[in-house]
Amino acid sequence: MPHQRAKVKEKYRPKSAKLMDQVREVLRYHHYAIRTEEAYVKWILKFVRFHGTRHPKEMGKNEIEAFLSHLAINRHVAASTQNQAMNAILFLYREVLHLPMDDKIEAVRSRKPKRLPTVLSRAELGRLFDPMNGRNRLMAKMLYGSGMRLMEVVRLRVQDLDFDNHLIIVRDGKGNKDRSTLFPEPLQAHLKQHLKGVKAVHDDDLSRGNGRVYLPNALSRKFPHAAQHWGWQYVFPAGSLSRDPRSGEIRRHHIDETTLQKAVSAARNKAGITKRVSCHCLRHSFATHLLEDGVNIRVLQELLGHKDVSTTEIYTHVMNKNFSGVTSPLVALEQRAET
Repeated sequence: MPHQRAKVKEKYRPKSAKLMDQVREVLRYHHYAIRTEEAYVKWILKFVRFHGTRHPKEMGKNEIEAFLSHLAINRHVAASTQNQAMNAILFLYREVLHLPMDDKIEAVRSRKPKRLPTVLSRAELGRLFDPMNGRNRLMAKMLYGSGMRLMEVVRLRVQDLDFDNHLIIVRDGKGNKDRSTLFPEPLQAHLKQHLKGVKAVHDDDLSRGNGRVYLPNALSRKFPHAAQHWGWQYVFPAGSLSRDPRSGEIRRHHIDETTLQKAVSAARNKAGITKRVSCHCLRHSFATHLLEDGVNIRVLQELLGHKDVSTTEIYTHVMNKNFSGVTSPLVALEQRAET
């Protein structure tokens, strides 16, 4: 029997004439999120303009390294920002232009700062939640109670809430991974009440010929009626309908994350908390408090969705430690000075 070659998956060939339209077309073919599309387009445009609007086909490894080094040396961008820029440019060459980029990119790399996360005490959390109300208070408590990231809460669908098993299913989290995390029992009654209002809005949308929601990974083509199904609706929908920038469809999207960010910032000011408080700070507090309560770090790793346990270990550095038996050397120095 003759040897059969493994089938090589053919790359998508964009039909658009203009380069940036080609980039968008290929990103959408691969079902990239709209935020990723916006970010990749931005970085590719900056790369092209940095080199005097030369076409990327005329450039290669040296020009990529020059641009990325510029970001690190002159723009002082964070390591994650530089990585995003590199991913965007490599996507352009590999997936859009189909030009091999096998050589290692050896640009000057941005340094990833080693900073300890900001963690609120339980007393500070109580003061932060007190001035908040309604949906914002519920979402903020979900961030702390489940350890989810801000966008994971914002993008929650009704079917992701498992009331019976006290779990929340996080779909397409960081790294495109699904995971389960805690669904705090004290929040469940509030969530059920909140969903009654959301259901009423959805029913009204349906009666007006709307009620469709964005579905990921081309599910709308496989299941044409799923977009109107109650289970797929966002737990925290926007207050009004909007036009999808890609498809042009009128839909009810999830709320804008800045709504909660502003609410948390305002609550921090009212509570008189001097620490730098953000939505992500509530995730940090969730992790740290669980470690203080004796939860195994491997379990915490699963709840947070960390790929490597070393990422989770940073919270061991901000746990409350018992230093009651340790005396500062300044005490002994002052005592000597007094004698």
